[in-house]
Amino acid sequence: MTKMTDDTIGIDISKATLDIHRLSDGKTMSFSNCPVGFKALSRFCAKTAVARVVYEATGAYHSGLERALGAHLPLVKVNPLQARRFAQAQGLRAKTDAVDAKMLADMGNAFALEPDEPAAEIQHDLKELRSFRSGLIKDRTGIMSRMKTQTLSITRRQSKARLAQVDKQIAEINAEIERLINSSDKLAHSMKILRSIPGVGAICAATILIEMPEIGSMDRKQVASLTGLAPMTRQSGQWRGKSFIQGGRKIVRDALYMPALVAMRHNPDFKAKYQALIKAGKPPKVAITALMRKLIELANALIKADRNWVTKGA
Repeated sequence: MTKMTDDTIGIDISKATLDIHRLSDGKTMSFSNCPVGFKALSRFCAKTAVARVVYEATGAYHSGLERALGAHLPLVKVNPLQARRFAQAQGLRAKTDAVDAKMLADMGNAFALEPDEPAAEIQHDLKELRSFRSGLIKDRTGIMSRMKTQTLSITRRQSKARLAQVDKQIAEINAEIERLINSSDKLAHSMKILRSIPGVGAICAATILIEMPEIGSMDRKQVASLTGLAPMTRQSGQWRGKSFIQGGRKIVRDALYMPALVAMRHNPDFKAKYQALIKAGKPPKVAITALMRKLIELANALIKADRNWVTKGA
């Protein structure tokens, strides 16, 4: 087979299978979503000079592929909503695994998408721990909510026992996240910088490092957009709509909310900015969002400059 210099492969990922479409010749294949399937996929991709392998983010279902082949194939992970919009722009109404695989290959080729930077093994481990911790937090919230309406001694006793167990598990996960971060000189140093910012605690700092490994390599607009904190302007002709935020990495955005509240009360710069926004007529929620943006921009700038936060006048 004559090798191409810019071939694109699309993959539709499900729990059990990887449906493949090779753009150069329309070849389709289906592999199991497991180590055996990953090896078969690697051999399939080796038959041409592949420029990109495009797939949608699918929660836990794509993590195995990234772990196994991230360092060997030019993987490109795309946002499912953007992929759906591309399909609609093409006039595609059908939605099957084969159709989606071809659509992803077309999307990668049309936009000449660049491969993602392969994540280190420690980043995969930290992300799994962070995800598991989020589940435990939800469990804890649910238990505490149910306890408010429980009247039987047996249900309250078992809820208290389960709550103690969940608290213990959260503490163990926190300790493992801290251990892994401290095992990496780069992550440990970045953690120290983030913790120097008033209001940013260990959980918020860890979440930023886990869910936004690009931190410190972007400019202000890029980091705000990636976090989903850059306001989207709406206007058409003489009509002017309200700006709003959307998209981005919600997990990081959620982690910034409480630190922004703390900074608003105890950080003079943030307090002054909040008061100025309120005085200008901005709703409190909008003002807090602005502080969250300022916080992530500050975190990015400090890591980029390799320096800790220093209070003005200190």
